[in-house]
Amino acid sequence: MTKTLKGALLLSVLACAAHAEDVTLTIESWRNDDLKIWQDEIIPAFEAEHPGITLKFTPSAPAEYNAILNSKLDAGSAGDIITCRPFDASLALYDGGKLADLSDLPGMANFSDVAKSAWITDDGQHPFCVPMGAVIHGFIYNKEIFAELGLEEPKTVAEFHDVLAKIKEDGSYIPMAMGTNDQWEAATMGYQNIGPTYWKGEEGRTGLIEGKAKLDDPAFTEVLSELATWGDYMGDGFEAQTYPDSQNLFTLGRAAIYPAGSWEVSGFNGLADFEMGAFPPPVKAEGDTCYISDHTDIGIGMNAASAHPEEAKVFLDWVASPEFSKIFANALPGFYPLASEPVEITDPLAAEFASWRDECQSTIRSSYQILSRGTPNLENELWNASANVIRGTESPEDAAKRLQEGLSSWYDKQK
Repeated sequence: MTKTLKGALLLSVLACAAHAEDVTLTIESWRNDDLKIWQDEIIPAFEAEHPGITLKFTPSAPAEYNAILNSKLDAGSAGDIITCRPFDASLALYDGGKLADLSDLPGMANFSDVAKSAWITDDGQHPFCVPMGAVIHGFIYNKEIFAELGLEEPKTVAEFHDVLAKIKEDGSYIPMAMGTNDQWEAATMGYQNIGPTYWKGEEGRTGLIEGKAKLDDPAFTEVLSELATWGDYMGDGFEAQTYPDSQNLFTLGRAAIYPAGSWEVSGFNGLADFEMGAFPPPVKAEGDTCYISDHTDIGIGMNAASAHPEEAKVFLDWVASPEFSKIFANALPGFYPLASEPVEITDPLAAEFASWRDECQSTIRSSYQILSRGTPNLENELWNASANVIRGTESPEDAAKRLQEGLSSWYDKQK
């Protein structure tokens, strides 16, 4: 009887172990250029410590992610783990019952209130995504081209235009690799990159939320006026140029400057065979305060309908750990961990972006908190408006007026 009981217990344990090994957590993400890093570094590190759980990283194209994810969530086919956009898009998912409350996740104690602010309810009581990383905006450039043409990093807008004009005049390279086909990069790497310089970072961003500033005020219109000059330097056919096209033009050495987010660092390191540098958004005049978009960019949460909630929380708690932060910061240089414990950044280009935090005032993208909750959605409207002014199909003044009319049509503080 004893041997029989022991045998039954052993079979039960083995059955449980076999069942545990069958648990696969599927991760939804828009970072499709990070697939190899997840597969080669992040996933193996987690699975080595948690042999009962397998991770499957299944990204979508950035511009299509929101629509694809919403469709999957509505159909009940979304993965267990949901990579979270900051602020309103993810808050809407939580409010709609699509993201789980993570208030009881022990690892949330590793983050400051500021770090959690992009993925928590307005009352500050219910976090729904673990903060993963911030990204910093600026410009990446080809140091070899700059040396060949005798160029230096521009500090002011006037110097920036002088550099672009000299590259165009030489004719050997496209001055700036960016297209308008996908629209989102015109807003993200254009409007939100240089915009804080004009609207003075948090002053302008919070001014919009409080109703003290308008999207057609001179400070905001001036950003669009600056973007309207970019088309002259983006090469022939930029109107049909996609985001991957722009990445390829730069990494193949055919373009001198790339309007960027620091998220490009890890991918560019593996593709470019030349030395790269980076400079922050130029100031309007020498001596002006420098502003950077230092954006709470990416979090990660749990599908409220996951069939494996306990395993999903094990993974999320690991993401909240110092161990993950160290892997994340250096496996994905250009993404800056949001956990309270500092992490040394070894990649020189990623470290260059991070160094601007000591020189410049930090802010986040202007449309992400509260201002994209209504219809028309300000974030999506900025995509279109930014692309239009670069293409020359809409004037900066008309675009700014349209943006303001859209926001004031539903946001009470802007009426």
